[in-house]
Amino acid sequence: MFGTVNHRRAKTLYRRYGTKVVSYALLILLSLVMIVPFLWTLSTSLKGADEAIFSFPPKFIPEHLTFENYKAVWKTLPIPLYLRNSLILTFFGVLFPVFFSSLAAFPLARMEFKGRRFIFVLVIATMIIPVEVTMIPIYLILNKLGLIGTYAGVILPNAVSTFGIFLMRQAFLSIPREIEESAFIDGANVWQIWWKIMLPMVRPMMATLAILSFIASWNNFLWPLLLLDDSNMYPLTLGLYKLQGVFVSNMRYIAAGSIIALIPIMIVFISLQRYFAETAFSSSIKG
Repeated sequence: MFGTVNHRRAKTLYRRYGTKVVSYALLILLSLVMIVPFLWTLSTSLKGADEAIFSFPPKFIPEHLTFENYKAVWKTLPIPLYLRNSLILTFFGVLFPVFFSSLAAFPLARMEFKGRRFIFVLVIATMIIPVEVTMIPIYLILNKLGLIGTYAGVILPNAVSTFGIFLMRQAFLSIPREIEESAFIDGANVWQIWWKIMLPMVRPMMATLAILSFIASWNNFLWPLLLLDDSNMYPLTLGLYKLQGVFVSNMRYIAAGSIIALIPIMIVFISLQRYFAETAFSSSIKG
């Protein structure tokens, strides 16, 4: 009898730990697949001119560590100008989606009115439309408004995020109805409830949306390429592309420029990852 119990217990532990081992192995493999290209780019940016960069197997540790590639990129390209332009576009590319998505999601989650679910379905349905389909009509509208070649033309089409509305609506739905009713009893109006009560309670989801919006706005390439014709207005991603002819035979410079463009994203993610983790943890508990 005891032998049977111990056998079942051992079998249960084997399954439990076996599942964990397989899960961790898959996560490690996936992490390696994602981090190896970054490590190769970083290694290439730190290699000297006499080191091979396409050797097999690849060498991730430079023989002679150097920062000359970064200095050359900084001297050749107007990096501070491109960084300033990227910061301007990204600031509004984060502020507008977070603000307007929260504003649009609040009535869809907390207010009762006829057609609320139908409107939400219509909003979500727009996610199946490819971005390329909407580019031509948006471009024509911006052209009529005289916004071609301006920052406003780059920012406004992405001022509202359908995915952001979905995220914020789910966050608002998780708040108990009693909190809102208590605020109404105390004399708060709808705007005060949204601004002073609801938004602080969904701060982790707002931070998650801010991270996603920052990455999308910072890496935005095609839309600025179509709208901006003045090189002094180029963001960093577009500036590196437009002047890639300077680096056409030097992958070390291209790698250095890519790392420079990646640094702000890493800083923002590391700064806000606490909220990102809180959102993932709370979602897993509710699920």
